[in-house]
Amino acid sequence: MEKGNILIVDDDKDIVNLIRDILEDEDYTVTSAFNGMDALKLIKSSTFDLLIIDIMLPDIDGYEICRKIRDDVYSPIIILSAKNKAMDKVIGFELGADDYITKPFDDNELIARVKAHLRRSKRNESVSDSAKDGIIKFKGVELNKNSYEVYIEGLKIELSTKEFLILAYMMEYANIVLTRDQIYNAVWGFEDFGDVTTVTVHIKKLREKIDSQDKFIKTVWGVGYKFIGEKLWKSRVFTKK
Repeated sequence: MEKGNILIVDDDKDIVNLIRDILEDEDYTVTSAFNGMDALKLIKSSTFDLLIIDIMLPDIDGYEICRKIRDDVYSPIIILSAKNKAMDKVIGFELGADDYITKPFDDNELIARVKAHLRRSKRNESVSDSAKDGIIKFKGVELNKNSYEVYIEGLKIELSTKEFLILAYMMEYANIVLTRDQIYNAVWGFEDFGDVTTVTVHIKKLREKIDSQDKFIKTVWGVGYKFIGEKLWKSRVFTKK
């Protein structure tokens, strides 16, 4: 039974073949590209449930691919790289990656991360599909969990999937301080293998897109973040655990 369609982008054919074997053994459908331009063409013409992208490519690098596609592609992106410095990971998260795996990697860890991201992606879809009245309104902000749309002062704002989910979670618990761990667990899930520092990166991007005047998102130093808003109407989908 086919589980999902995954794109691998890496100029090392041995790595591509290794990952292909790992994923196909788990019944995933695998498509591959060996340079950035071919990858972009495939992403434009096809739909993938998950993307695994190497940073070092012969034409445009994996970071640039993420930058070009992130606003239009909502599928999870895993960066695969021999670079293991913290700044390399931060850049990847800044550009919209959902995870970062360093080479050499453990086969079991790779497949575990792939499964975790695909499970979470499907759960997010099911939440959106099942929500009957998924609109949250605060003064100046309207979020629709069915259509994944956000409006600030009537202007539609484009967010990545993770940015949207963070904002939705914070609006659900508006005026309550949430720790980075709480936000990470709500959006990425306990089963993922990422780093809570990605929350800081995504909050920064959220602020740039919706809160340049610091009206809605407040940092509580040493604790976490909270969404500040005057409630107009609210429907609950997220629940405390």
